[in-house]
Amino acid sequence: MKKSIIGLFIFISLLFFSCGKDFLNVSPKDNLTGNNYWKSAEDVDKFLVGIYKTFRLATMGTPIGGSANHRIFFPATGDFRCAPIMRTSQSSGASRDYLTHLRNNNINALFSSDYSFFGFTAIPKWNDFFKMVQSANIVFFEVDNMEEGLISPAAKARYKAEAVFLRNLAYFFMVRLYGDVPYYTEAYHSKAIGRTNMITVLKNCLADMQEHYQNLPWTYDDPSLIGNRAMRGAAIVLMMHMNMWIAGFTVEDKAPYYNAVVELGNEIRFQNDNAYELLPLERTKEIFKGRTKEGLFEIVQSLNYGETFSISAPYSDYFLRYPNKNVAIQRSYLYYERNFMEELYPLGVQDKRKEFWYDEHIYDTSGLMQCLKFLNVFNEEGEDYNPDDNQIVFRYVDAILLQAEALAELDRDAEAREVINIVRARAEAPLAVSQTGDELKDFIWWERVRELIGEGHFYYDLVRTRKVINSKYTSAAMSVEAFNKGGWTWPIDPSALNNNPYMTLNTYWN
Repeated sequence: MKKSIIGLFIFISLLFFSCGKDFLNVSPKDNLTGNNYWKSAEDVDKFLVGIYKTFRLATMGTPIGGSANHRIFFPATGDFRCAPIMRTSQSSGASRDYLTHLRNNNINALFSSDYSFFGFTAIPKWNDFFKMVQSANIVFFEVDNMEEGLISPAAKARYKAEAVFLRNLAYFFMVRLYGDVPYYTEAYHSKAIGRTNMITVLKNCLADMQEHYQNLPWTYDDPSLIGNRAMRGAAIVLMMHMNMWIAGFTVEDKAPYYNAVVELGNEIRFQNDNAYELLPLERTKEIFKGRTKEGLFEIVQSLNYGETFSISAPYSDYFLRYPNKNVAIQRSYLYYERNFMEELYPLGVQDKRKEFWYDEHIYDTSGLMQCLKFLNVFNEEGEDYNPDDNQIVFRYVDAILLQAEALAELDRDAEAREVINIVRARAEAPLAVSQTGDELKDFIWWERVRELIGEGHFYYDLVRTRKVINSKYTSAAMSVEAFNKGGWTWPIDPSALNNNPYMTLNTYWN
């Protein structure tokens, strides 16, 4: 099975030009699949699996053809940028200066050859995400044009909805990385185009999703598919995030987007056919190993099947030490500033996340602190492998927190407290009782940090709320001028300009 998946990925990769003048072009239709393809549900499934594989490669990296494809995507883009991370003696030396550059938002410094192991130069290249878009567009087109009777109408609708989810997942990730991006949905696209305003892109994505997301199942009978194939809950939380991103940047009335988030939150909470729930924190290992009722979308790894992420990819690598690493690693690579940790977990205040997700050195600043949130079984002692957790992309708790945030933004404070207390109650932490207005909004923002730390949300929450310009929330606050000029984005690789007169780069970085 693994060989067939890898083979399919290589097959799909060969279909698309990876950069330069043809970054949006695909091979002619007649040469794409042969005359005997798109004849069965199995054909569609294989093609879709290739898109998930592309997403995995773009974010987590895997060994392909015997050579390592290293990536540090989620920590670099979501967790460490502008975060109050501090290096220990274990990460001293120039080879780990990239951690300081991320903290300080010194993005151009990351592309030094000294850090090539971590794959920073891949982040400005949007090729893998456009491979996802291209492939999803092809699935949508070809499934719609399959001969009648080859697959059922219900299967056709589900496959099209899955393709829509995947292309809009790619667009969402690109918007958060680059801001404005080229947008298209037609299959076999070959026309050179420029970048579309990111708010327009997300509005198009929402309209696209709205038409199809209810054709996805809430969950699957096959447990191996839960969380790693598109489910309706994943589509809903993706739409919630898109609405919140628009609300953060639009100069129009924000209320319609917050209201949409509230309604989507009600849908996922009250209409999910018992597909999703928050698990007790005592089951933390299950939550982050994956495929539970709390997981909405995740990237799978399995040491048992030799399907592991790049050693540089997971957040957990930076906050563990012996005995959870080999004996040479006596200090974790990073710790958080003490005032940040005390903001998350005030001294003497009960919170079971502190108990289950950290060790007794939670406030330590010498490198003894460990984040145990993602600590599952190792293959063997040593650093050849990280903990065997899936990479969580969306979790059910994320939807609850977004709904609480939207309610607070609509000044529906009592309802917002009721929703946020669902999360607080699970942690057996003091409930929100009297917070209102800006105090409540602040409380909910910190709750998202507290709950989702290490899952790739911290920096994006800073950006969309504009808290990234406030030193209260980040140790590397941007100026308003830098933010408005695109200092929150990543650079776009200059290869995007090749033979494309309509293309532009992010001038703040380039």
